[in-house]
Amino acid sequence: MDVIAITPEILMECMMAKRTKRTNSRDIKPGIEKSISDPLTGNRPTGFNPDYSFVIKDIRRVGILAGSFFVVLVALAIILHL
Repeated sequence: MDVIAITPEILMECMMAKRTKRTNSRDIKPGIEKSISDPLTGNRPTGFNPDYSFVIKDIRRVGILAGSFFVVLVALAIILHL
């Protein structure tokens, strides 16, 4: 089995061959940076107001059913334990 010695020159050549150029914020042209907006603070539609009243009704119904099943289970545990 042959042992290959990796010299610092070979290591540097391999590292430099794999590097790609990254774009920095300095590379962006001044006219373009105004058109790029932050999605969290950008233009938001002000007329969008969804109605979730049906969701609240469904959640309330599920809560009532879960509570009633819990009460029934506790009542059965007490009755059957006697």
